[in-house]
Amino acid sequence: MTTRVAKSSKESSKPPKCKNNSKIAKKEKRCKGTNRSKEVEITRSKELQIASSTSLLQRLYGTCKDVFRSEGVADLHLSDVQALAHILDSMVPEDVGLCPEIKFFNPAAAFEGVPRVGYTSLYECKKFSLCIFFLPTNAVIPLHNHPGMTVFSKLLIGTMHVKAYDWVDQAESEDSSTPPSKFRLAKLKANGILSAPCDTSVLYPTSGGNIHEFRAVTPCAILDVIGPPYSLEEGRDSTYYNDIPYSALPKARKGSLINEEEAESYGWLEEIEMPNEAVMYGVHYMGPEIIETAP
Repeated sequence: MTTRVAKSSKESSKPPKCKNNSKIAKKEKRCKGTNRSKEVEITRSKELQIASSTSLLQRLYGTCKDVFRSEGVADLHLSDVQALAHILDSMVPEDVGLCPEIKFFNPAAAFEGVPRVGYTSLYECKKFSLCIFFLPTNAVIPLHNHPGMTVFSKLLIGTMHVKAYDWVDQAESEDSSTPPSKFRLAKLKANGILSAPCDTSVLYPTSGGNIHEFRAVTPCAILDVIGPPYSLEEGRDSTYYNDIPYSALPKARKGSLINEEEAESYGWLEEIEMPNEAVMYGVHYMGPEIIETAP
């Protein structure tokens, strides 16, 4: 996906063609004065464009730059989380060029009858990314993790079912030297319906439901802020899972201290290959442009 960034173009001014040498000095003086005026106008125009861009999207971009100021750092201060969540909580579909009636789903993108999820990128750099997912009715973003990331998800349109887990044994999930067992115990952090408008959901590297699944009940649009973004080179790639009820594996439960009353709050996760539902199609972003600012 291509990041669309609005940049002010530099205007070039050529010196006037003067036939009368006696008037060259005066014309050049006027020309230089005009050039300076134009430069001031261009600079001022860009400043006004940014300042007058009271759009929440531009404010979101600016806050992300401040919050994710250190590359590769996902553990955020509470005040940073609150600042980003506050802006996202205030956002509506129109802030990113959407409306409930817009036809942003592609029926032809279905795979073997399974609705396909659409994806568009608003902005991306090494520190964070802004993107929107489009889910037709019954479409699924399969259960997957976000290694070393903090993710803010804002449901802009529609109703969806959310299921999210965190590992019970975080040390095991972070120890790459230990061969993983077939099934890993995870605690259920969310399992319910969300309908827009609603508060922003936040997941963290090791908590908040880092492993989650979205299933659309009605057509949905979800705005995500991800920091830092996925990166194969830096070891941040998705792993996909099947979830199995805790009570379904009596052998795996051997030695567990979880009683029957708590069993429904836990599940076994089995790592799987990337499912077909996880393959998305690109959507061209047509909303307001983000004005990139200097670091």
